[in-house]
Amino acid sequence: MTVDRNDGNEKILLAHGSGGKAMHSLIRDVLGPLIGIEDFNDSAVVPFRIKDSNTETMNGRLVFTTDSYVVSPLFFPGGDIGSLSVNGTINDISMAGASTLCLSLSLIIEEGLPMDALMGILGSVKKAAEAAGVRIVTGDTKVVNKGKGDGVFINTSGIGLVRKGISLSPKNVISGDVVILSGPIGNHGVAVMAERNGLTFDPPVLSDTAALNGLVDIMLSHTPEIHAMRDPTRGGIATTLKEIALEAGACIEIDEERIPLTAQVRGACELLGIDPLYVANEGVLVAFAGKNVAKSLLNAMKGHPLGKNSAVIGRVTGGPERTVLLKTLIGGTRIVDMLHGELLPRIC
Repeated sequence: MTVDRNDGNEKILLAHGSGGKAMHSLIRDVLGPLIGIEDFNDSAVVPFRIKDSNTETMNGRLVFTTDSYVVSPLFFPGGDIGSLSVNGTINDISMAGASTLCLSLSLIIEEGLPMDALMGILGSVKKAAEAAGVRIVTGDTKVVNKGKGDGVFINTSGIGLVRKGISLSPKNVISGDVVILSGPIGNHGVAVMAERNGLTFDPPVLSDTAALNGLVDIMLSHTPEIHAMRDPTRGGIATTLKEIALEAGACIEIDEERIPLTAQVRGACELLGIDPLYVANEGVLVAFAGKNVAKSLLNAMKGHPLGKNSAVIGRVTGGPERTVLLKTLIGGTRIVDMLHGELLPRIC
């Protein structure tokens, strides 16, 4: 991202694939102040108060989120843009400690998209929504000229209801918390990258795209001592942990040897010279919880199919503030920061 100043006017220029620090700066320094947003979580928590005809008052907190999906290619090992759009929005709601009530689905279709491709995507949308127990209740469809839409873009928005007594936010993270990762990292990014570049692995690497609401239900039913949760999508767990460290004003230490990683993903990252910490995920979460509940919470997570490979990967310490430190396999320690650009654009 570059900023061009001319006669007092600012112009933001985003290159294709801009991400990492550039996108972080655009959102927090430009878009946020412009529209009045101060909290930069993936979902907004909105308190509500309803009085019915019998004068009975209901109080609660709604969660609202929206996301747009531009993944290329549209179909990849383990999923497609349809299942990704449903799962991703459900996960954003779940990370706020809410149960998803319903979703919207909007399609921007490029002229000439094969009908069998569209039907395949919509079939995946239906299957993913049914598997998660969530209804799609409204939507919109637009068609753009050939060459203007790259097949299809999807926007999904969702509404959820926050569980009573639950408040999840990076601002709740405190020194002494443990960091729990629900499963192996990097599968989604490597699966998309392999399909995009004609690479094959034996056995194949499949995207981990999945709705995490069932796993989150188990976690929040087990203990209220969970302080924050995030799904590390674009930018991987490195970017997610750095964002949380910044918001919490904390130091997060993680151990490389404890981070779940499949042999295929490890090999692919070594072959391509990329760091798996920055590779996108679509079916894992990072949770920050009190040390006293970590062991029992981990055992509860392991009882769910999406949490069977959960592991404690680190802890929150007193300093240095706003920093993520990685204890490496060879015994050293290095600082983990956001990338200046996008490791792999069009990943979600």
